[in-house]
Amino acid sequence: MKPKVYVTRAIPCEGIELLETVCDVEINPEDRPLDREELLARIGDKDGVVGLLTDRIDAAFFDAAPKLRGYANYAVGFDNIDVPEATRRGIPVSNTPGVLTDATAELAWALLFGVARRVAEADAAMRSGNWTGWGPLQFLGADVCGRTLGIVGAGRIGTAMALMSRGFRMPVLYSSSSGRRNEVLDRELDARLVGFEDLLEQSDYISLHAPLLSANRHLFNAKTFARMKNTAILINTGRGPLIKEDDLVAALRDGVIAGAGLDVYEFEPHMAEGLAALPNTVLLPHIGSATTSARSNMALMAARNLLAMLAGEKPETCLNPEVLFKGNGKH
Repeated sequence: MKPKVYVTRAIPCEGIELLETVCDVEINPEDRPLDREELLARIGDKDGVVGLLTDRIDAAFFDAAPKLRGYANYAVGFDNIDVPEATRRGIPVSNTPGVLTDATAELAWALLFGVARRVAEADAAMRSGNWTGWGPLQFLGADVCGRTLGIVGAGRIGTAMALMSRGFRMPVLYSSSSGRRNEVLDRELDARLVGFEDLLEQSDYISLHAPLLSANRHLFNAKTFARMKNTAILINTGRGPLIKEDDLVAALRDGVIAGAGLDVYEFEPHMAEGLAALPNTVLLPHIGSATTSARSNMALMAARNLLAMLAGEKPETCLNPEVLFKGNGKH
């Protein structure tokens, strides 16, 4: 009998087709996240699940799926998963790092330039039909070349984003909660590892790529913004709750910082009140990985990971490998 797999929202067909070579696959037929009750009701007889960041994978989830032999997250982030609980139950879980690195780094640059050069504002003015012609004081923005770029979270995506700065001759700073140096950035960019406070005070652009942990929730708040340059621009393609969004609205409104480009939000899909009205922002609907190749490769990686779990083998990107290869080599 084929293993039964549930996919909590439609993903690119490459992943579905790969799963269907081995499994009976059921897919959420609606293009929306399932609410909690719907999700738990649909996984009761499933051997494996492919899910999204919008799905909370915790003790109640595992209780609702007593046959579950693996969970594959269609995302690089995994703050939606209680990994210790999965480990306690001997259930492997995985994510999809690497395949979306360049796509997300590129989008961080799109946001940086969009805010710095006031692209959204200028586009809106042109589309309105009210533009009357060139003027020397219209839409004055910020320079990028030669300005200092600060990276918070110098992992795969943060490193890729920093390396893309070479064409703009930007000094690069990065901070590390662990104190570990990034040898790639040091070697390729002569980047400097600095303390977080120094990064805040010295950077013209700050780009967030850190995972969401309890220790860095609301890392950027009123006190943080007060340490930044009033000409600084903040970019977030990491996780929304890294920023206390109400404080960001106040900082942008009051000129504490100059601008922000966001692809993720504290209470996604909702924004803090007042954020949408601010002209010094570019606001995108979580499209960091939204290229055809990145999303397709994410689907294939998630499918390969889940198939490996169902076969009792090690997936490419297991978040809790300690549950694998015990005893006779099966988990």
